[in-house]
Amino acid sequence: MKQGSTLFLKSVIYLMGLAVLALCIIIAGVTISGNAGMYLPMLLVMFLAAIPFFYGLYQGILLLSYIEKGTAFSELSVKAIKNIKQCAFAISVLYAAGMPYIIYAADKDDAPGAVVIGLVFIFAPLVVSVFAAVLEKLLQNAIDIKSENDLTV
Repeated sequence: MKQGSTLFLKSVIYLMGLAVLALCIIIAGVTISGNAGMYLPMLLVMFLAAIPFFYGLYQGILLLSYIEKGTAFSELSVKAIKNIKQCAFAISVLYAAGMPYIIYAADKDDAPGAVVIGLVFIFAPLVVSVFAAVLEKLLQNAIDIKSENDLTV
């Protein structure tokens, strides 16, 4: 694979990380200043969800470096995809755990769109997790086939 495409993907991952880091700094500032009010539990869930998000981004960078080195069909790549899957699932679980409070706050604030936004924060990482699970299984099957072919030659 050309290094330009992996470089582009790495830069996108870094930009996503910087955007979420800026959001975390803003959340920390609002939380420390005491201006969060009744939104404090939601902000804490967002702050906690950033931990698996950053680890998933790190695993994505590792996966792209394996692709650059030509070792995309290796157990390390499968492990990186498995970690991305687990991180996405953890993010989805964290937001699902905070959903009852989001519903409560939306009812209290009379904001019906907040529930839909909360559902997006649950189902988007869940879709990523399912996609990574399918990719993990396909990559593992490709590695198994490759190892069988290497043994027969």
